[in-house]
Amino acid sequence: MRELVFTRGLLPAIDRFADKVGFIDRDYTGTYAQHGDRVARLCRALKSELGVGPGDRFAVMATNSHQYLELYHAAFLGGGVINPLNLRLAGKELDYIVRDSGTEVVFVDSFFAGLFAKAMAESDGPSPIRHVVLIGDGDVPHDLKYEDLIASVDPVFPDEPDETDPVVLMYTGGTTGLPKGVLVEHRAEMLNLYHIAMVLDFDENAVYLHQTPMFHAASMGGILGTPSSGAVTTFMPLFDPAGAMSMIEAHGVTQTVMVPTMIGMVLNHPEFRPERLESLRVLTYGASPMPAAILDKLLSLYPNLDITQGYGMTESSSVLTWLSADDHRVGGNRLRSAGRALPGVVLSIRDEEGNEVAKGQTGEVCAKGGNYMREYWNKPEATAEAFAGGWYHTGDAGYIDEDGFLYLVDRVKDMIVTGGENVYSAEVENAISKHPAVEQVAVIGIPHETWGEQVHAVVVLRAGAEATEEEIIDVAKAEIAGYKCPKSVSFRDEPLPLSGAMKVLKRDLRAPYWEGHDRGVN
Repeated sequence: MRELVFTRGLLPAIDRFADKVGFIDRDYTGTYAQHGDRVARLCRALKSELGVGPGDRFAVMATNSHQYLELYHAAFLGGGVINPLNLRLAGKELDYIVRDSGTEVVFVDSFFAGLFAKAMAESDGPSPIRHVVLIGDGDVPHDLKYEDLIASVDPVFPDEPDETDPVVLMYTGGTTGLPKGVLVEHRAEMLNLYHIAMVLDFDENAVYLHQTPMFHAASMGGILGTPSSGAVTTFMPLFDPAGAMSMIEAHGVTQTVMVPTMIGMVLNHPEFRPERLESLRVLTYGASPMPAAILDKLLSLYPNLDITQGYGMTESSSVLTWLSADDHRVGGNRLRSAGRALPGVVLSIRDEEGNEVAKGQTGEVCAKGGNYMREYWNKPEATAEAFAGGWYHTGDAGYIDEDGFLYLVDRVKDMIVTGGENVYSAEVENAISKHPAVEQVAVIGIPHETWGEQVHAVVVLRAGAEATEEEIIDVAKAEIAGYKCPKSVSFRDEPLPLSGAMKVLKRDLRAPYWEGHDRGVN
């Protein structure tokens, strides 16, 4: 019996909520019945018009939209394997992913069609792409239009997929080396959804806003859970803080996901007023540590808002731990945690030799769960290394307290070793973020002849605010041990560099300092 497949969630919702408006985009409003019709046509067209079979990959490089959701749903109903492309990839990275994945069909919108075409034109050898399908309109390179494609066929759903069939090939951000393709099966994605549903209510009366990029694993709950529950889905093409506030107000959005950087940008925006977000009932954050000052402000402004945190990664489809709304209301030290393991997930903190360490001791966060990837695409050695000893090795450093709460202290590769002492950048960033003039901060290690590495803070100040290097260091000294405090501070006029997943690219910040030096990690 095929239980862990998306057909068991979406098709009953389409039947039950057929006449309900469930999908609201810039120039589109659709009922559940209309959504089902469009997805069925897309499934048919993938096979008959584009030659995409159940195991074949098709790529998407586009902003958030109802068409992007339809493409996901077509894949999850058995129409193919979706390969969502990070919107901030460089041309060589795009070319590598297309060739490595064996993708021959790509869906683009006018915003990214030119970039994709340029990447393929500049690549070595002939392009492997057979069809470029344009979402929307525009004078950009393509050979088919999305709307013409689905209008050319009858609506026919494919045979129900097996639980162990692949459904998503999602490439990691490539913060070190070439991107790795994470191949995920239906079973893993659905288990992840059910794990989340055990701690987060999917309510048919909810209005969900997609504002995190839909190529990112953090969007999977909204992609799968919201439509299965009969709720309303709305779309913001690309995040900007003013636009987010306007969308929430216009549609009465009750639920959304944001990374901490996005939350900070909204709260610090000159047009922000607390009442603009008053319709929100559930706000989930994740993907990177939340600066203490931002979380404290959020909790004080919205005491009745269910604030939740999810921690995970692409390889886990995507959530491992959960910090509930009740946990946030209890407050205290657990607010600095990533929560407890979700039902179905087992965590273990391990040392460099693979041995489990005692509660409260820091090591690498490792996990087991049925929601993990099948493999890194075409990388058996990397797959074996990731699952060494039967545990998935996350690359995050952290510890688990006596109550089972996971505390993340850094990425293993971002840890700073100064004078033989380990310094975790997230802890230093939390301390510095409490300075009222600080809008963004990233802490990195830079070369030092005596200590090996020196703790250095890169700071972006709020508009019109002022602060000195001494003041930044002093606010850290008031919170953490002296050896952890920055020994130097640089100020940037422009925002910190971010990946497509809105994570700070510390690699880029470190690069100028380490030129000609060997740090050992990227």
